[in-house]
Amino acid sequence: MFCVQCSMFNVSVPMNIFQTILILAAAFLAVFSETVFSAPRHLFGAQVDLLPALMIYAALNTNVAGVSILAVAGGLWFDALSANPPGTAILSLFVVGFPVYAWREFILRELPFAQLFLGAFASAAVPVLAVLILLSGGNEPLLGWGSLWQWLVMTVGGALATPVIFALFDWCNHALGYQPLTETSFRPDREIHRDKNAK
Repeated sequence: MFCVQCSMFNVSVPMNIFQTILILAAAFLAVFSETVFSAPRHLFGAQVDLLPALMIYAALNTNVAGVSILAVAGGLWFDALSANPPGTAILSLFVVGFPVYAWREFILRELPFAQLFLGAFASAAVPVLAVLILLSGGNEPLLGWGSLWQWLVMTVGGALATPVIFALFDWCNHALGYQPLTETSFRPDREIHRDKNAK
């Protein structure tokens, strides 16, 4: 963990670059795999979106910069490879990520049940927000009873993927990230002075 110094405002912002790079790489691979691998779409009738689950991880484990970078980059990648107007996914990811970030001190982020619940919430909220944004912009998305099934598949798939993402990132951070050394009070070069009268 290091600090990026902003000379204009004289504020030092803590930022874990390694973790942010991992999250961005995972977001790029998630969006790319959704467009290339169509087996889940043919099997379940819907494609599971992993960006909301990644947003939950970023909101609970990074800072505001990490949440913002993931929302902008992941949203642009998703919108570029879909029929959405640019910015639709960015706004929906922002709306989901920032409340979780603001309340993360009260969330039991280490429990798989909490991760599952947050993943279900994010995976359900992001598509609904995207549809509302499209409707408010004058677009006409294709909605029907099949959309309800697709929404359920996306919600359940994102919920199940969230604990897996947490476990995968914890393993990556432990295996590849910098682990600070714990210092003890004992120094091997310390000399012990004994009293001559001591027995």
